[in-house]
Amino acid sequence: MATKLRDGEATKASILNAAQAQFGEQGFERTTIRSVAAAAAVDPALVMHYFGSKAGLFAAATRLDIRFPDLSGVAPADIAAAVIPMFVEVWGPDGSFLPLLRAAATNRVAAEALLKVFGTQVAPALAAVVPDRPAERAALVGAQLLGVAVSRYILGTPPLAQMSDAELIGWLSPVLAHYLTDPVPAAVGVAKVAPHGGM
Repeated sequence: MATKLRDGEATKASILNAAQAQFGEQGFERTTIRSVAAAAAVDPALVMHYFGSKAGLFAAATRLDIRFPDLSGVAPADIAAAVIPMFVEVWGPDGSFLPLLRAAATNRVAAEALLKVFGTQVAPALAAVVPDRPAERAALVGAQLLGVAVSRYILGTPPLAQMSDAELIGWLSPVLAHYLTDPVPAAVGVAKVAPHGGM
């Protein structure tokens, strides 16, 4: 019984590895149950048995459990150094973030999964270090990190793709500190009342 259980876990892991590779390289639409099964050397029925559908397979292949460090005692200038290595690990070529990021631009399921990661894992962790407006500040940090991930790992923008992780942290540290801890710009308050003021 134990051997059968181990074999089942190994088969499931093989399917997930194949799915992560294909979703990352081909996106959600072009990846099929049959192509994943062929890459994992299993019958397509086994893929359906373990994951139910392509959407279920995609959800499992792109499941992220981001383990944030405790940021409550971290100085603003050190926040990037604390969180970026974790993001590099999950969004890099071997991480499960990349296929999700590729698919999010064209697939609503992927986009919602990505938003869920930021809403349930990223935003609460960042809220511990901000003075106010945690939702807006977390959204700005998320947009910054997603933009870097797209440029670095999907578009392959040469300067970013060639930059070391240490250099990336150096460039992003003051930007993240600004988003998380600087006073809310005065224009933000003006923008909120402008629609009622006429224009």
